[in-house]
Amino acid sequence: MRVPMTADQIGPSPQSGPQTSSEVFAAAFSRHDRKFYLRNLLLALALVTLMLAPLFGDLFTTRLFTRIMIYAIVALSLDLILGYGGMVSLGHAAFFGLGAYTVGILAHHGVLSALISWPAAMAVSVVMALFIGAISLRTSGVYFIMITLAFAQMLYYFFFSLDAYGGSDGMPMPARNTLAGWIDISRHDHFYYLVLGLMLLVLFLTHRLVRSRFGMVIQGVRENERRMRSLGFATYRYKLVCFVISAAIAGLAGALIANQALYISPAFMHWTRSGDILVMVILGGMGSLFGPMLGALSLLLVEEILASYTEHWMLLLGPLLIVMVIFARRGLYGLLAGSKQSD
Repeated sequence: MRVPMTADQIGPSPQSGPQTSSEVFAAAFSRHDRKFYLRNLLLALALVTLMLAPLFGDLFTTRLFTRIMIYAIVALSLDLILGYGGMVSLGHAAFFGLGAYTVGILAHHGVLSALISWPAAMAVSVVMALFIGAISLRTSGVYFIMITLAFAQMLYYFFFSLDAYGGSDGMPMPARNTLAGWIDISRHDHFYYLVLGLMLLVLFLTHRLVRSRFGMVIQGVRENERRMRSLGFATYRYKLVCFVISAAIAGLAGALIANQALYISPAFMHWTRSGDILVMVILGGMGSLFGPMLGALSLLLVEEILASYTEHWMLLLGPLLIVMVIFARRGLYGLLAGSKQSD
């Protein structure tokens, strides 16, 4: 015969009494929520800082953060194919350099209108991406890496030997592009805010893209391309379109860097520049839109700080990157976003 337990033996029920307001708040404000609010707070502070930087900073600070935002755009474009599409490219700087050279060559021949040269930079990058992607995307893995690297190096050596436009010495921009009198981008602060606006526009458009049906298919291809093909999706075409969109954004970033530096060099296309952009994406966090931007900010700031102390700054930067890869495998943004990264 089972003896019923008394209330004292059972213990207090979780529902025995009303919870205090502090207990309710603690339960609601979980660890994930704290990271969510902390992440959004830091992103809001970063945006406010970028908006106010030219007002309180000197010319050096304005030019530095303009450069950082341009590299944030090109890192974001690489993350579109790397983080979301699973396509590891070591030739992404080719589109970055093509955009810069298109603007520089047009300026050399007297075409300074940004309404002409910037779309032209994107169009040239798109055409080259269609050609490179049509060939390289028929492979995968290390073969894809090597083919994109080979094409990028071919373009690098082509412009390296193009003496009509500076050859190995590169070529200067006679002046910054013009915007039909709308904005005087010859002024550093005006150009800064234009780059900031374009960066936010690219961020918004890529955010909509990766959450669209197209973006879901691309992420599905990254996880299991064979299964996506069995479901009836033309995975090759999806990857090619993603590759082309990424190149167009990189071409726009190239047009901006030509105006920022007022100088175009074949070094913009070298495989080491592709490696730098790749490091930005990995450092910030692949598969997150804010991650590559954070990676560009961190890498270029640390590089600038270390270079001010020693000419051997790369010896110090290397160990820092190794530590980040070991202890923050999902990147800097992963530390803020918690277990689930969502932009």
